[in-house]
Amino acid sequence: MITTDVVIVGAGPCGLFQVFELGLLGLKAEIVDSIRQPGGQCSELYPDKPIYDIPGIPVCTGEELTDSLIKQIEPFDVGMHLGEEITVVRPEDDGFYVETDGGKQFTAKAVVIAAGVGSFQPRALRANGIEDLNDDSLQYRVGDPQQYAGKRLAILGGGDSALDWVVELGPIASHITLVHRRDEYRAVDATVAAMRDLEAVGNVTTIENAKVSELQHDDGVLTKMTVGNKSKETFEVEVDQMLVFFGLAPKLGPIAEWGLDINRKTINVDTERFETSTPGIYAIGDINHYPGKKKLILCGFHEAALAAFAIKQRIEPDKKVHVQYTTTSPIMHERLGVKEDEE
Repeated sequence: MITTDVVIVGAGPCGLFQVFELGLLGLKAEIVDSIRQPGGQCSELYPDKPIYDIPGIPVCTGEELTDSLIKQIEPFDVGMHLGEEITVVRPEDDGFYVETDGGKQFTAKAVVIAAGVGSFQPRALRANGIEDLNDDSLQYRVGDPQQYAGKRLAILGGGDSALDWVVELGPIASHITLVHRRDEYRAVDATVAAMRDLEAVGNVTTIENAKVSELQHDDGVLTKMTVGNKSKETFEVEVDQMLVFFGLAPKLGPIAEWGLDINRKTINVDTERFETSTPGIYAIGDINHYPGKKKLILCGFHEAALAAFAIKQRIEPDKKVHVQYTTTSPIMHERLGVKEDEE
């Protein structure tokens, strides 16, 4: 059991900055995110895309912003639990019991939902016969690359993930068939070029402007796929295993079952504390809703600051929470680990 002041759901920019704001007030946090690396949408969907509206930073990429936020929270020794989804949030007398699908258990005095637009789940392939396949035949992420050694492998998609794995697995699979719904790829040029090199020597076959319509199996084991293209040509391809990389789709997931006041796919909050309909549970960033809400990272940072003060007041109701400034406050400097010669 991990005991902390606050459990934060989501390791995107707002969740990371929430750690900082709580840390300045002397509160400890643990972060849980279903994605396997911090950064949320910035890392998962557009790590190289420029961002121009972060105060004081003329331009940065999503990855650079994530790296800076992680550097900023180093003094606060946050616990980060990635690749896990929170499945249980239960109010208790002195706070909340929280549990993940990985079996981790927490007790916390407050919960902050900073889950962006929800947890990201792989976009599923739709094809006849898919429901009859076993789990080894069709997968949406790579666990052990060696399981594809010597296999006739189909990879579906045209982005970085799909082509990265074509290049990675090309030398060990017996053959790879890449199926993409377009003839232009969203991957970086160097990866596309590496894929074309594998295609030139016969390790990879590409079927473009196409999609898989049917899957055949032998007692649940994938044996063949039917692919049709825009020219109405049909291809029957023998295949042992399939990897699908159609990107990620946001879903509220278990959050929808926590008894909160849901507004479509967002959570209603007040604008003083950014507290949800359940006392002690707060929501910041894209996942919350209130009159005038704007889905901007900088707005989420503002919400994180006010939520931190509200949580501090909740935890210490008999004490007044004073605003102190990082430029002059010795307490803030101590919490930040600032030495006298740095002041």
